[in-house]
Order: sequence, then structure tokens, then C-alpha cells
Amino acid sequence: MAVMDTSLPKIDQFLATLDSAVADGSFVRLALRLPFGADETLKSVDVKPATIRGELKLSFTFHHQTRDLVQNHPPAGAIGQLKRLMEKDFRQAFLFTTAFDLQFDSQGKSPRLKHTEPTSKASASLEHDRAKARPIPAAGKAWLTELGVTGADGTVLKAAGDKFRQINRYVEILGPLLKAIPEDRLRRVVDMGSGKGYLTFAVADYLASKCMLSTEVVGVEFREDLVKFCNETAEATGVSNLSFSQGTIESFDSTGADVLIALHACDTATDDAIAKGIAAGSELIVVAPCCHKQIRREIETSNRGTELDFLMKHGIFVERQAEMVTDAMRAMILEHFGYSTKVFEFISDVHTPKNVLIVGTKTKRGKDASQLRKLADAKAFFGIRRHYLEDVVGL
Repeated sequence: MAVMDTSLPKIDQFLATLDSAVADGSFVRLALRLPFGADETLKSVDVKPATIRGELKLSFTFHHQTRDLVQNHPPAGAIGQLKRLMEKDFRQAFLFTTAFDLQFDSQGKSPRLKHTEPTSKASASLEHDRAKARPIPAAGKAWLTELGVTGADGTVLKAAGDKFRQINRYVEILGPLLKAIPEDRLRRVVDMGSGKGYLTFAVADYLASKCMLSTEVVGVEFREDLVKFCNETAEATGVSNLSFSQGTIESFDSTGADVLIALHACDTATDDAIAKGIAAGSELIVVAPCCHKQIRREIETSNRGTELDFLMKHGIFVERQAEMVTDAMRAMILEHFGYSTKVFEFISDVHTPKNVLIVGTKTKRGKDASQLRKLADAKAFFGIRRHYLEDVVGL
């Protein structure tokens, strides 16, 4: 450890120590805490070394209340930036090096410095963009190439970046849910309205390569050309546990479906998919609803000239209200049939505006009549006569 010039103010001693640690390669990271500045949204700052285009930088991550911002500075400029932050925005700074830790604290009458043993003796990684470990990697997946997500060399195509992230986000959510199902109750997964099969391929791949299971995965799609393409692609790329069937959600025999998935099935097609899962006694039902026309029409018709007219006059509010009411009722009906439900956003609406996922996990073998009473109250409040899902499940 370099000898500090104790004649300097404590803040300058701290920054001189940081400067030395950066120079000799012992700097691991720095953290600014206890904000007191004018920007009330700024909660903390973390700083780490990074090599960017062959040059050493200090990478700042500013953690605001609703977003993170990253700035990269050369070491000399970073020291000046840190001094301003420590003087005007944060009362504590923590320097971590491979040789020691140093804490700066400006609370109280005068600033203080405190040396302690190093938290970690491992050198910092200088990689700026470390490859993220994904459940479905880009390399070595021929089906991703055939579906137009990656090139022949296994790199993600520029136009398919969002799709690649969506695929992995789906599998990140589904993975733990699938692993929680006993192997003897995870024999068949059905993807209703599978389209071009992005998620269907991903689930089949994940079950075979990550879970080491021979679970059968079936994609159901109405468009015959897509069914033909997906079956040929599965065969050509060696995804042997996957097949596609032509037909509608409503007409498909879901018997034996331990897991039922339906992503962006339009309007009441989502209800048809949920009903198929309930009828099959599926251990897991996962749907991402799309459109909500049936309930929207009921709400619009029943509430013109009522106390909800202030909402009905704005189409965007009616649309959002219909989405929330429709999906909340779907969750209640699932819970009536013994499913524990979660409703959440699964991906940023930057990538797709239809980003709500309803997850139903079978936890009870009986029915919960209290959910029907709640459903009746909700319908009465919003002036809804029937939810389509009530009809298809026989309520």
C-alpha cells in the first residue's frame, strides 16, 4: 500500500489511494453510498475498471430510482468526477483493492478514513461486456440459424437481437417452473398457437439439453405452411423430441398435456388454451394474452352514461381496463380449479407491447368456490354478463 500524505484533506487522501491502486492494478471496485445531493433519484454509484477498445477506463454505473446510467472515463477524469460526487452527492465511499479496503465517511463533524483487510484478493475482471450466460446460447444451435435468428457462424443477426432476447427470457421464466415438476409428471408439453416455433424449439432444446429429459413437445398451429416448415426444421436440425400438429386450439385434443403454453393467442383463443390446460389437468399453464376484445365490448356497452363514463370516453383507458379485468378474471377462474397464479410483465414493452404473462401452477386437486363469488362481484361491478372462459370450462 502506498504511503498516504496525511497533510492532505481526507477526501484527497482517499482519491490519491484510488489513483495508486488503479496505477498498480490492485483496484477492484468502488462504491458510493448514503446520498444527500440535490438529485433525489440518485441512490448509489458503483465504479469498476474496464478495458474498452484497448484502453483502461473506470466504468461508472449511476443507480437511479427507476433506471441505471453508465459512463466510462479515463482514470484522470474519473478522479475529478469522483471528487465532485463525494463532495456534493454522497457521504460514504468504499474502495476495494486486492491489498486492503478503505472507507471514507463524511458524516459527523469531520471526514474519517478507515482501513480494513481486503474483502477480496482476486483481481478485477477488465472485461467491459462479459458474455451473459443464457439458457439458450447462440452458438451451436442449428435450429436458431434455420429460424433466422443466428448466422451460419452462430452469431445473433442484427435484426433478430430482440427475438433472441425474448426466447431466452421465456426460457429463464419457464426453466425453474419446468424443473419444479416431477419427471413422471413432465411427459408432454403443448404449445398452442406456436407460429414459427421460436419458443417451441427453445423449450424442446432446454428440456433435452439442460434437463436431460425426453419430454415430448408439441406445437399446435393452424397455418399448414408453418407446420410443414417447423416439422422439416426439427428433423433437419436433430430436435428429435419436437413435432408440430396442424389445427386450431379449440379443436386440439389436449389429453396428456402436463404443461400447456400459449403465447399471444388472440382474444378468446387464450381462453380456449387455458380451458384445454384445465381439462387436461396440466401441472403448469402459461399464457401471454393478446387482444382483449370480448370483455372490452362488454365493458363499453354496460358503462356508457354511468359513473365510469369518465374512463369510457378515452379509448386507451378502456383498452387498458379491459386487459386488466380480463386477465384478473382468468386468474380467478384458474384459482377456482386449483391453480396458484402469478401475473407479471415478462419482458420490456420496448420489445413487445403484449408483455403480460399469466402463470398457473397446479397446487390443489379440488375446487375453490370462493373464487367464483369474487368473479361474480367483479362482473357485477364492471357490468359484465359472462367471461368467455366461464363458458368453455363449463361454469
